[in-house]
Amino acid sequence: LPRDCYGCHQSDYQATISPNHVSGDFPTDCSMCHSEASWSPATFDHNLTDFPLTGAHQTVGCEDCHDGGQFVAIPTDCFSCHEGDYNGVSDPNHVANNFSQDCTECHNTAAWSPAVFDHNNTAFPLTGAHVSVNCLDCHGGGYSGTPAECFACHQDDYNSTNDPNHQAAGFPTECESCHSTANWEDTTWDHDGQYFPIYSGEHRNEWDTCADCHVQAGNYNVFECIFCHAHNENEMNSEHDDVSNYVYLSSACFDCHPDGRERPMVNPFQKLDRVR
Repeated sequence: LPRDCYGCHQSDYQATISPNHVSGDFPTDCSMCHSEASWSPATFDHNLTDFPLTGAHQTVGCEDCHDGGQFVAIPTDCFSCHEGDYNGVSDPNHVANNFSQDCTECHNTAAWSPAVFDHNNTAFPLTGAHVSVNCLDCHGGGYSGTPAECFACHQDDYNSTNDPNHQAAGFPTECESCHSTANWEDTTWDHDGQYFPIYSGEHRNEWDTCADCHVQAGNYNVFECIFCHAHNENEMNSEHDDVSNYVYLSSACFDCHPDGRERPMVNPFQKLDRVR
């Protein structure tokens, strides 16, 4: 009697179709993959081949990759098995956007999603609110030649803003001049340092919208102090009777009270500090 497995199990070897041992040119030494306990599970260690099985590949049936019982010269690149997945993806569309066919650039064997594409290695790193934005929100027209300036995506936000009205006031379209990627509300516009203290000093929390002081939406050089302070013109005229070139105008208020305080004040006409 033969002492090797194949001597008795030749018919089993030849009849096996999953995988097909004959067409796959499997070795006839059964002990390389099987034990005496049973045929299944086999002990063939795929990790000793050129393609170790990791992640989702561990539960894939042999025939899914070894179509037709072919176990020799099987390509090991992802695309050879996943071309159908690549062609069928629509968010984002890999074919239309000419994505790389090397799946490992964005994916691992655990799952398709989440992808591991690192946008921070591009010319437009994602920060703040951009981190959670859907790809198609910015790349609706493709992934090549996408503009990097804020206004290209945020033109509607710019046009619809009415407090203050960006269009009417002719604000710059470089959003980063006043905003960060964290949110729209926390602007970097320095009203206190550049113009007049409204976030500090006596005017802090004394206003609700830009229009409280800037009564002409299309021109932010026009502002009103008198509307809020409701001064009596006659009383103000009397109180300022010794101030040269005094006039009862908001612009004049600002000229003498540039920090919003009543005293000390600056007389721009006499060019001296005057404490009353």
